Amino acid sequence: MHPTLFHIGNFAVHTYGFFIAIGFLLAISLAVREAERAGEDGEKIIDLSLYILIAAIVGSRLLYVVINWGDFRGDPLEIIRIWNGGLVFYGGLMGASIVTVWYLRKHQLNIWKTADILAPSIALGQSIGRVGCFFAGCCYGKVCDHWWCVTFTNPESLAPKGIPLHPTQLYSSVNAFLIYFVLIRLRRNKKFEGALFWVYILLYAVTRSVIEFFRGDHRGTLFGGLLSTSQTIGIVMALVAGFMIFYRNRQGARE
Repeated sequence: MHPTLFHIGNFAVHTYGFFIAIGFLLAISLAVREAERAGEDGEKIIDLSLYILIAAIVGSRLLYVVINWGDFRGDPLEIIRIWNGGLVFYGGLMGASIVTVWYLRKHQLNIWKTADILAPSIALGQSIGRVGCFFAGCCYGKVCDHWWCVTFTNPESLAPKGIPLHPTQLYSSVNAFLIYFVLIRLRRNKKFEGALFWVYILLYAVTRSVIEFFRGDHRGTLFGGLLSTSQTIGIVMALVAGFMIFYRNRQGARE
């Protein structure tokens, strides 16, 4: 659509980065408010969010590069040009999770309580960030002939031009917002600490795996092309989340 938002002299402000930044700022604002509502230190949540941002960007970019190494072999500098799109959420989740556990242990914060504080914020940030994907043309969908399909024409777009495609970026954006709404509704009636986080993982893993069937960009394949890399990770994450919800629910009942 419009990969470049505007120019200031020779400096270009990319729409993708703009929406990522807006999503991150709103996510931090929500997380701080949630922390204060839960009786936690909002300043520590801000610090943690900055660590998460760096770890998530590095992790999501590394996984994307690994999956699409053929696209970077000839031009390694392309690895750092994240404004051209190319982040895999699960890589970011892995990186952010490692850094989060380290930070929470260092500052002696409750892991599951903090995870519940952050979960709605992550979903909201994703919803806004995916709009940036749409404008950049990355994460595009397969060819389709429905009335809601979109045709990219901007020569800077990363999506194929002049062909009606599934707007999978918008599917993902709406999906993340619905997950955010579900988590906000559940937060007052959760039965154990960590419930919101694991419900988020379960919902995202399942819905992301479904949306993957409509994606048209290369995302790596496993099992003879039956599943994409993200779908495979999603199935594993859904099973883990389902088990953790069952286990933590029983643990909470015993307590």
